[in-house]
Amino acid sequence: MRIDVLSIFPDYLAPLELSLPGKARENGLLDLHVHDLRAFATDKHRTVDDTPYGGGAGMVMKPEPWGEALDALLPPGPVAERPTLVVPTPGGTPFTQPLARDLATRAHLVFACGRYEGIDQR
Repeated sequence: MRIDVLSIFPDYLAPLELSLPGKARENGLLDLHVHDLRAFATDKHRTVDDTPYGGGAGMVMKPEPWGEALDALLPPGPVAERPTLVVPTPGGTPFTQPLARDLATRAHLVFACGRYEGIDQR
């Protein structure tokens, strides 16, 4: 199984080298890659967040770095061969054991880990 994780805090996921995920990688059962979303930003400061389109309080993730990153990790091809995109959000579907079993059957998962409430809809 291949897992790609997109995050603006890639070092936060360093413990995935330890314990069960680390052993699975050593044994060739898991191909795990953590990507820094900032690497897909194009400005000088590698900005990945902005104020919401149309105003409002708080910040949202910019769509441009996400678009670049997902284009790189979700190559075009037949739908049956594309990776499964997982976008964890506070208001999303709860992560349950049945969902974990279903995701475990997939050959390639891409986790898009945001920071705020969501990704701007631009």
